[in-house]
Parts: sequence; C-alpha cells; structure tokens
Amino acid sequence: MIWTAGFRTAVISPYDRLQFGQPRDFADQTVRQVLHLAGGGDAFRVRLTNRFGRTPLTVGAATVVVGDRLVALTFDGAAHRVIPAGEEAVTDPVSTPVAAGADLVVSLYLPERTDLATYSHKPAELTRTADGNQVTAPQSQWTEQVEARFYLSGVDVLAPPGTAVGVAFGDSWFEGVGTTTGANHRSVDFLNRRLRRGWVVNQGIAGNRLLRDTVGEHGLARFDRDVLSVPAATHVLVHFGINDLALPGMLGEPPVTAGDLVDGFRALADSAHRAGLRILAATIGPFAGAGPEIGTPERLAVRREVNDWIRTTDTFDAVFDVARVVANPHSLDRIHPALDSGDGMHLNDRGAEAMAGAVDLDDLAL
Repeated sequence: MIWTAGFRTAVISPYDRLQFGQPRDFADQTVRQVLHLAGGGDAFRVRLTNRFGRTPLTVGAATVVVGDRLVALTFDGAAHRVIPAGEEAVTDPVSTPVAAGADLVVSLYLPERTDLATYSHKPAELTRTADGNQVTAPQSQWTEQVEARFYLSGVDVLAPPGTAVGVAFGDSWFEGVGTTTGANHRSVDFLNRRLRRGWVVNQGIAGNRLLRDTVGEHGLARFDRDVLSVPAATHVLVHFGINDLALPGMLGEPPVTAGDLVDGFRALADSAHRAGLRILAATIGPFAGAGPEIGTPERLAVRREVNDWIRTTDTFDAVFDVARVVANPHSLDRIHPALDSGDGMHLNDRGAEAMAGAVDLDDLAL
C-alpha cells in the first residue's frame, strides 16, 4: 500500500497584494471544515499548513468526523501541535477506510491568537467557527460561516500500489467559482464522477496566473509544490490564461502577449515531461461577458490566438477544448448563457459539468 493524495486544496498568502477573500485570524475558536475526497483508501491522514504564516500556529485539539464516527486527530501521539511559520504538519494515520466522494469534517481548536491564516480563498465550500473548544461537539453555536478553507492543504489516503492520480492545476475554473457552494459541483468533481479508475485532485486557485504572482504564486513557480509533490501523480490538467489577460489592466501592468503565454505553456509542459507526467491543456475559456473593461478587443484577440496554438501544437499530450464547449455559438468570446454563473467570466454548475465533459477519458487514462 502507498500513501497518496485523496484530497488537495491549494493555499495562498493572506498578504497577497490582490485579495478576493477576506484574510482573517482566530483566537480561542474552533474552525470546522468539510473536505470532499477525490479518492479513498484503507486509512487516511490530514495535512495542516502554516506555509504563509509569520508566527507559529498552535493547534490545541483536532477531530475528524468520518461517516457517523468522531475520531481524535493526533500528532506523534499528542493532541496538540505547534506548527512553525512556513511549515506543515501531518496527523497520525487514522485506520478507518474512506471512499472516494466521502466528506471528512475536520475541526481545529486554535487556543491562541493566530497570525493571518494561510488559506484557500474560493473553494465553493463553507467553513464554520465557534467560540472555545468545540471539536467534540456534534452541533455548536456557530458565530460565523465563510467561504474559505484555513490551515488545511490536503488528505492522504492509503491506497494500492499503482493507484493513479491526476492534478487539476490552474485557476477559478478548477477551484469552483460560480458553482453552488457546498454542492461539490466543481468541474473537477464532475470529472471524478466520470472516471473509471483513479481520480483527480484539485489545485486550482481563483485569480491565479501562469506568468506572474498576484493571487497565489504564479503557476510556473508553484508547479513543484502543488503538482510534483503529489504522490503517484501521473497526469496534470491545466487551465490558465484568463487572469494573465484580464489582471494587468487592473494592476497597471503591461499587457501579456500571445508569445508570453505560449512560452509559459511550453515551460509548463517541459516541467511536466521532465517529471514523467502527461499534460492535458485546456483552451482559455471565454470572458467577454465580464464587461468591456476586462474583455477588451486586444485581450480577446490574444485569447483566440493562444487557443488556436493550443489546438494545433504538439507541446501537450492532449487538449480539452473547454472554450469551444462552453462558448455561446453566436458570440464565441462569451460563455453560453445557460452555462454562465452570471458574471460573464465563470461557469455555473451546468458549465462546470460541460467543462469536465470536454476531457477525453482515453487521454486521461488514469
């Protein structure tokens, strides 16, 4: 048996210069979070992170609910753990089988005032907080609920040798912005329901760019940590480009050219191939409906040029043509109205399902 990734969530710094979520800290509070497993195994362990913290993080107690069973989480046999700034911690294994598609409910008691939390900012799932130590309470008086994940980076599962795992690596079209919160209707969730074997973990970050840091480290910089660190990874699926095109105008940066993006995609493919991974690239989704200040004629022309290159290059092992599948046939730079979340830039539940359907399972071949 091997330990591999049954769940992943890409994290960002609360100190990034552009924030789409609200960074926050905690003090004498319990933080309860739901983790939807992409894959299962005979046992599991939970990964905590203080990667972007500037002070140590004290976890006073932690539990997980598996089905109807409450289990205490420990660290080298201890109920508490101090995680130094910039580091991670892994719980002791829990010898309870878990299945793909199951939900783990993790509760962390944070007794001391924390730094601003390392977090996932748009995961299409709610975190709930309560005052005091409530890790064993089946129901608590929740003082807040917010769409985010805090101090969690993944779940490892004990699976058979030869288990194959893909990594969805990119932006909000993977993370799930626009889909129903708590419904597990992200494109990656729909893709996992189609797979005959193996699974895909989600390392999307809303607002993330391929070429420059802004919301999270850019894709080329975080590839090693968020893709190559995934045990048993065999494939990487990428969707980047919308934020590279849309954000420079908001941030006063020079525009990105088609050549810039092509060079970035080639570098990403080279990194994947050097690591022995197959890489599947998505065409850049339409975003003209986000408004004239975002979907300028110049940016849309670059999108079309890069997409033409993605469709015809031999740089990737396969292509899934998301842009064509979700486009309005009467206006190809816009999302089809039935698939649009309402903001002209993100997919609703039906759109996320269509995105997942664009992947040829023979290309993925997990």
